[in-house]
Amino acid sequence: MTLRRRAWLAAVVATSALTVVQPAAAKPGSVPVVSPTPQQINRDAADVSLPSSVTLVTDKTTDGPAKDLLISLVKQHGVKKIGPGGFVIRLANGGDAPTQAEGYSLAVRRDGVTINGRDGAGQYYGVQTLRQLFVRSGHGWALSGVAVRDWPNMALRGSIEGFYGPPWTNDDRVRQIKFLGETKANTYVYSAKDDAYLRDRWRDPYPQPELDALGQLVRTANANHVDFTYALSPGVSICFSSPQDVAAVKAKFQAVYDLGVRSFSLPFDDISYTKWNCAGDQTAFGAPGQAAAGKAQVSLLNEITKNFVKNHDGVRPLQTVPTEYSDLKDSPYKTQLRENLDPSVVVQWTGTAVVPPSVTNDEAQQVSTVYGRKVFLWDNYPVNDYEQSAGRLLLAPYAHREAGLSKYLNGIVSNPMNQEAASEVAEFGVADFSWNDAGYSPERSWPQALARLAGGDQRATAALQVFADLEHLAPVFGPTPWQPQAPVLAAKTAEFWQRWNAGDHRSLDKLRSYAQQIRNAPTVIRGGQVQSAFVSEAGPWLDATALWGDAMVTRLDALAAATRGDDAKAEQLTAAADALVTRAEAVKTGNSNRWGVRQALVGDGVLDAFLVQVRAATVG
Repeated sequence: MTLRRRAWLAAVVATSALTVVQPAAAKPGSVPVVSPTPQQINRDAADVSLPSSVTLVTDKTTDGPAKDLLISLVKQHGVKKIGPGGFVIRLANGGDAPTQAEGYSLAVRRDGVTINGRDGAGQYYGVQTLRQLFVRSGHGWALSGVAVRDWPNMALRGSIEGFYGPPWTNDDRVRQIKFLGETKANTYVYSAKDDAYLRDRWRDPYPQPELDALGQLVRTANANHVDFTYALSPGVSICFSSPQDVAAVKAKFQAVYDLGVRSFSLPFDDISYTKWNCAGDQTAFGAPGQAAAGKAQVSLLNEITKNFVKNHDGVRPLQTVPTEYSDLKDSPYKTQLRENLDPSVVVQWTGTAVVPPSVTNDEAQQVSTVYGRKVFLWDNYPVNDYEQSAGRLLLAPYAHREAGLSKYLNGIVSNPMNQEAASEVAEFGVADFSWNDAGYSPERSWPQALARLAGGDQRATAALQVFADLEHLAPVFGPTPWQPQAPVLAAKTAEFWQRWNAGDHRSLDKLRSYAQQIRNAPTVIRGGQVQSAFVSEAGPWLDATALWGDAMVTRLDALAAATRGDDAKAEQLTAAADALVTRAEAVKTGNSNRWGVRQALVGDGVLDAFLVQVRAATVG
């Protein structure tokens, strides 16, 4: 185990108990914790009391969503009147804003607040930082006296709804988009596998109800400074050489452009290049194969770039997912893309595997060379639509992505779980990392993500830490996970056995206290402070956690009884624990993923194994 891993595990263990609060409230005069981590933040003045009346100074460059958010925030924090007064809040472009796109400067002084954006998004992100600077002051509110200069290291940051199985509802999608705006992520790729009009029926126009639903999502995205990226996947049936099919792609894009979409993708993932969909493609591009597939895809991508993207106002560079999306090797297919694809087209890559255990600078540099451009990482975490993730929520922090990737990646999107709210734990880290990879720390970001779900409530945040530790395992498409299950519990049980075997029976009371926290965490999480959508999605796992925790408490009580020679009590408690384990193992997930109804896994391989060991130590 490396020193860095030991430090991380120690930090997780230290912050896992219900009685410990993370993140801790900032001490007076300290630099407040802001997420994503700013490039520069300094304590510049004492906290400034927020009066009941403020003056808002804007100009023609002031961003509408940023202004709306600002007004909402100050009203939530006690401002009754926005009009002439001594405390001035200025919001506009220019001033001392950083030169980087989406950058902003923010200063809190005794006489007011100034937020300067490089552009409208920069203003909006400045206000999102201001949201995190409010502190309690007596019966009112104050603002931390800080100066901030900030900008993103990666141009594209967000999520891609690209999982298989039961889809999100539109309410889920709206919540996701608002979450992205809140965390300074700017990209939502709509690649919903349940939308037949994206893939199987890609040529068909949307019926009006579906078009109206898309329009709602686009408006929500625009109001939160999120680019709604429409990802059409025609590769399953397109005839690349057909003018009619090329026109159908443009018509589909035009329909959603009219809704306000300004970002488009043509993915070619999960298709075969061993056959053509029409005879004309063999004539135009040659026999099926890697080079021919690359040539055909390049022809469509370049045509759409030239005669749709570049002649429609405000459209971002076209994106694509290549058929070869998860390795580093050069090939005839990649050669076609590197040598002939319009340089403006953004190419996605999933890492060195569909679910990579890590992403390094060396790997990103290699793939950028292979594709002849910075690549856009489609990160398949925390997606849980594959067999190795069956029965699981994936709540471990975003980790094992190397600082410095912003030199080779132009962005990262996270592929989330079928459970939208639960996905926000890992996605919070993705947003944090892609904004400032050099300043990212999973040890700091993960507790912040959980605190956000808990609405800042300290007790609920601590309960979520206990629960998330039991849902920490992060699998890959193979037998060895890239993040371990229940590292906090594993460390505590290992310490228990070490001390117990050395004759220190006081260790039982210490571990029993943590077992009680496991048992009680679901009740705390369901107490009204945690986001309701998360509580609903996590329901089966919370049910199972309560039972497993109760079984652990009971097993330890049985061991204590046996140790003091009360064999009858030990047998009674052992039978009770056996019954609790049976009930815990019977808790099912519900049909929430394409793997169907499974056991709701909680701390598996750690908690259940420990209970077997304790039983053996109790009854032999």
